[in-house]
Amino acid sequence: MLPAGETVPALGQGTWQMAEAGNRRAGEVQALRLGVELGMTLIDTAEMYGEGAAEELVAEALADRRERLFLVSKVYPHNASRRGVVQACERSLKRLGTDRLDLYLLHWRGSVPLEETVAGFEELRRSGKIRHWGVSNFDIEDMEELLQVPGGENCATNQVLYNVSRRGPEFELIPWMAARGMPLMAYSPIEQGRLPRSGALQAIGQKHGAGPFQIALAWLLQKPGVIAIPKASSADHVRSNHSAPQIQLSPEDLQVIDAEFPPPRRKRPLEML
Repeated sequence: MLPAGETVPALGQGTWQMAEAGNRRAGEVQALRLGVELGMTLIDTAEMYGEGAAEELVAEALADRRERLFLVSKVYPHNASRRGVVQACERSLKRLGTDRLDLYLLHWRGSVPLEETVAGFEELRRSGKIRHWGVSNFDIEDMEELLQVPGGENCATNQVLYNVSRRGPEFELIPWMAARGMPLMAYSPIEQGRLPRSGALQAIGQKHGAGPFQIALAWLLQKPGVIAIPKASSADHVRSNHSAPQIQLSPEDLQVIDAEFPPPRRKRPLEML
């Protein structure tokens, strides 16, 4: 749930590295459509992804399903001045074939003052071109600074790298956000397929009749206030992701995962991919 009270799907679909190979395009379009049919209607993209090509792919796949979607895109930091963020949003809207974004994020912090970016976001929100705005790759110090900016209290979420092997946000950032009713949006929730296929995830998966990546995704989705946006380029991968929320990990399962992937015991710098 967003701070304003709107409920969004906890399991969405990412598009990073999509639209980069023509021979995969048909499969990617099919995967996005299937995901929406299965209820994974939160779609995350960015102007950075393929320099707009991923946004165009989303439009091709889902233009006729727009009213079912919660559509998220992100602005480059160098485009995030007050005027620049408005212009970047308009370009994204054109590529996406829509008149509004449900959520617009600052992709990471750059040299533009936060006051300018927030002012641009608020202008877009007042004009109806975006419904909510947020940030990405912000550590707790950045979040605290953001909330001191006029309008900064309207931040809806923070999208960061978070998965079973990258648990740093649990120490301080996630509790800070939870105290403010702000969900965390986890990108690369299965580490772009680089999580180990053996060990704890495999053993728990065998018990549940699931694969290790499904277990990693189920683990993440059992965390309160977390939205996961895995990318899937094939129908089989979409179905695999979709089944993850149905896996209920036991306290014993969670202990085994903690033993192999220990939670943080101190503050760590926020990681990025």
